[in-house]
Amino acid sequence: MKLYEIGNKIKKLRKDKRLTQEQLSTRCGISRVTLGKVERGELGNTSIKTLDLILFNLGYEIEFTSNQGFGLPTLDEL
Repeated sequence: MKLYEIGNKIKKLRKDKRLTQEQLSTRCGISRVTLGKVERGELGNTSIKTLDLILFNLGYEIEFTSNQGFGLPTLDEL
C-alpha cells in the first residue's frame, strides 16, 4: 500500500465513523494538523506509534503481511 493510500483509507474510516478531524485527533492525543497531514499521505515525520493510535481509535490495527518478492520467503513459500 502506498503512503497516500494509507491516508485515504484513514480518512474514509474516519468519515465512515462520522468523526471530524478534530474529534479523532483529540481522541488520539495528536493535533488536527498532524491528522490532516496523515490523511493527505504526508507521513514524513509520522511515527508508527501515531499511526497505531489513529487506527486503534478507528477500531483497526497495523498488520504486517508478506509481499511476494520482498525479503526472505516464508517456510510455506519454499
